[in-house]
Amino acid sequence: MRDRCRAAARWGMLARMIVLFTDFGLHGPYTGQMKAVLHQSAPGIPIIDLFADAPAGNPKASAYLLAAYDDWFQAGSVFVCVVDPGVGGPRPPIIVEADGRWYVGPGNGLFELVQRRAGDKQSWDIDWKPERLSASFHGRDLFAPVAGMLARGEPPPGRPRTEGAERRPDWPDDLGEIIYIDHYGNAMTGIRAAHLAPGTRLAVAGRVLQPARTFGDLPPGGAFWYENSNGLAEIAVNQGRADRGLGLSIGSPVGFLS
Repeated sequence: MRDRCRAAARWGMLARMIVLFTDFGLHGPYTGQMKAVLHQSAPGIPIIDLFADAPAGNPKASAYLLAAYDDWFQAGSVFVCVVDPGVGGPRPPIIVEADGRWYVGPGNGLFELVQRRAGDKQSWDIDWKPERLSASFHGRDLFAPVAGMLARGEPPPGRPRTEGAERRPDWPDDLGEIIYIDHYGNAMTGIRAAHLAPGTRLAVAGRVLQPARTFGDLPPGGAFWYENSNGLAEIAVNQGRADRGLGLSIGSPVGFLS
């Protein structure tokens, strides 16, 4: 079944969608410009806004976030991923196929966890060049058009890649840091909750937090950690903001105690 799904995804037999994962923020023209290119290059294919506020300029934290959320999308989906502080520099533009999903973006570690956790993967260097390539906006000028090609069912416009500097074997399988803070102030870690023993306590910002199932298990103002809806250990305060109440930010270290 997996082989048939992969073949179908590669040759455009599955329903396709394009998924945006960027650190552009919710203001300004950048997401809109990328969508304009995607609509032109892959008309009629739906575009899903997954994250516009991935950790800014932080491919490492973003890699764990991407790997926690991509499983919601079926084989054949094309992810356009732009967390690219080295844009215009020596980092390579790449395509990754992992378990039938496609990923287009910078080779700066952003796809490390996706590749590591995939059962079947391969990658390509992007050889295609647009007529105009801004030094600072490869998302619009390079990655979006290439994603459109893949979404139309075309083969990757490049040559197979051997693993190189874009891989990060030193990054842990689970990251003991805050990788994302949501609209409510809840702080996601890069730790998969299933990898923690029952009753494990998390140590963060000078506090030791007990696990709970959900917010209402604690009184208002109570701080705790729980397994969020995407399987990550997340730190929260019932009817409050964990980021402000505990002094958390992206990169805050998180330890655990049995």
